[in-house]
This record gives sequence, C-alpha cells and structure tokens, in this order.
Amino acid sequence: MVAESVRVRAVQVAAGGDLPAYVYDLPGLRAHAGAVQAAMAGSAQVFYAVKANPAAEILRTLWPFVDGFEVASGGELALVRELLPDAPVAFSGPGKTDAELALTRELGVHRLHVESPGELARLIATGARQDILLRANPDLPGADIRQAADSPFGMDPDGLATCVRLLRDAPWITLHGIHAHLTWDRHDAPAMAELARRVAAWALPWLREHLPAVTEPELDLGGGMGVDYGAPHTRFDWPAYSAALSSLGSELESDLESDLESGLESGPGSGRDRPVRLRIEPGRSLTAYDGWYVTDVLDVKRTHGRHYAVLRGGTHHLRTPVARGHDQPFTVIHRASAGPALTGTVTLVGQLCTPRDVLHRDAEVTGLRVGDLVAFGLAGAYAWNLSHHDFLLHPKPSFHYVDGP
Repeated sequence: MVAESVRVRAVQVAAGGDLPAYVYDLPGLRAHAGAVQAAMAGSAQVFYAVKANPAAEILRTLWPFVDGFEVASGGELALVRELLPDAPVAFSGPGKTDAELALTRELGVHRLHVESPGELARLIATGARQDILLRANPDLPGADIRQAADSPFGMDPDGLATCVRLLRDAPWITLHGIHAHLTWDRHDAPAMAELARRVAAWALPWLREHLPAVTEPELDLGGGMGVDYGAPHTRFDWPAYSAALSSLGSELESDLESDLESGLESGPGSGRDRPVRLRIEPGRSLTAYDGWYVTDVLDVKRTHGRHYAVLRGGTHHLRTPVARGHDQPFTVIHRASAGPALTGTVTLVGQLCTPRDVLHRDAEVTGLRVGDLVAFGLAGAYAWNLSHHDFLLHPKPSFHYVDGP
C-alpha cells in the first residue's frame, strides 16, 4: 500500500522525467517514530542507528522522537554533529582509527563503545577524558551468530578482563556499563526481550564483580528489531517489548537494592539511587516503512517460458533484496493506457548486466504495461546508502521528501 501523498508525488516525479526516485513520507515517519517513542517511554532510551538511513531530512525528522543517535564512523559522527550539534551520540563499530578517536574528542560523544583492549589502550594513551561502554560478546543462548560469539565484534571474557586491568590505571576514562548487540533482524518481540534478560543476567553481575565503582550501570542492548519484507503490513511489537524491558529494569534495580541490604554494595549511588539504564539502537525498524523506490517499466518480455519486466534503475539503487535474499514488496501505479498488458506471473529486474539484478521474483500482476510505475515499499532503510551506485554508470535516482497531505 502506497500512501496517497507518495502516490501523487510519484506521478508528478514521473511526469517530470526524474525517475527512478526515492520518495519519503515524512508525516508517516513522524507518526511511526512517535508511536515507538510513546511505547518505549520509561523502559529504555532510544538511539537511532544512523547507518540505516543517514539522509539529513530523515535525521532531522527523527530527532524530536529519539534520545540520541548511534554512529559507526567518523563520517556519520561529523554528519550528526553538523545537523544536530546538541544531540547525544554513541560511537560504535570495530576498527576505529586514531583520527576517529581524535574526532570524538573534537566533536564530543555521549558514549564511546570500546571494541577491544587495543582500542582501549589507544584511547587511554590520548590522556583525554572519555565516557565509555565495553562491547561484550558473551556466548549466550538466543544470540545471533553474525553478531555474537563467532564474529569480530566486541570482546570475550578474556578481552574484557584485559580492559578491566587497563582501566584501573586510567581514571580519566569513565566506564558506564556494557554494550551487547547480539542479534539481527528479529521480528519476535518476546524473543528479543528474553535475549535482553539473558544479557542482563550476565552483564550486571560481571560489572558488580569486576568494576564495582560503576555507580549507575548502563546496558545498551543494541538493535536487531526486524522488518518482515514478506509481510509489509506487520510491524515489530514495540508495546510488548517495552513492557518486557520495563519489567526487566525493575527486576535489575530490585537486585541492586538487595545487594545493598546484603552489604554487597554501599556508598553514594547505591540501591534506589542506582537505576539500571537500558538503551536500544533501532534503525531499520524506524525508517524502512516510510520510504519508496519508484521507477517505471521499460520493457516486458517473455523468454524460455518466463515473463520479465525490465525496470529503469535496479539493484544498484536498491540493493536490499539482493543483500538480504528476499523479494522487495511493490505496488503498481498504472499510468500507461496503450500497448500489450500482462496479467500473470512476472519477475521484476533492473538494467544491470548481471542475472542478480532482481528486485522481485515471480510476482503476480494485473494489466502491467510498459510505462507503468512500480513503487517498491520498505525502502526507507539500508537501501540507497547500501547500494553500489556507480556500477555501469547509470544515472542516480532523484530524492523527494513529502511533508504534507
């Protein structure tokens, strides 16, 4: 389903010869982000993962509805600071360069997520104050292998122990807690909440044992809230996830209070004055729904018993279906009134000289003609910014931001 304002703009863009085009529904984005904000209020901070879609208009639109932004490069940090100089920023990602560490000092970050003992040693050597989380990589049931144990991200217990030793001699570095992004593209809110519970059950005792001076422990659960490209009308259950995190937060604070009563913790910032701060970093699940990639049909052909619709543009503009191995959902906007019309099964492909340039296989269409428009939905995240723009040097798409009825 294409929002009516997007449909109108798509037809206007086509009439002006500006296809292919990305069209974004900013009122729709505000409504969705506002619903997520309302659902998560009181349970966890929400930092938008800029890598999902770093467009300036998207970041500005989201800012009233999120607590901050998660970046994974110096370029993303510079962009956010230029657009939103007062927004809290968390800097994640492996392989941070010395230049990027210097940039965090110059531009300022709310939290720096340390990926390794070597990275921490370089940070300490600068002598600059920094607020950090340690990115942990515990081998927990329910974690995604791409983000967890068998991956280059974060640290195992040995790496964390090395960081503990380094921090003892670096009082200018303040450790606030643990970052543990252990899953990817999950649609099941209860399963996500259970993984969060397992992370917390490991992280908080670890912090109390190894770094008791952490007075207000933070647990950043990362992202992983998924988008179902096969069921575009469904969305992640934010209220259920928030309720589970609220319950988890209460349990964790109760545990800390019990520690105080048992004499395990004492001093300022203990017990009820020691809230456990939860943070999440959604990306795709915030912005995917309100972006469309719009193009037109250049040719309809039959070969070896199969029908193909060749579209202007292709996966060098919208890499998502190839990168993930799915069929991108779409809506046909009928515009042509002459020429043969195809009703039946068709595969939608682009202009690239590769058989992998497929946007949707074996789709059912009614009355598809050369000149009709095709609007691919769920194109608001990991789309243009993920794509190999310059392959074959085809023209780049135009970009349009609908901000009104």
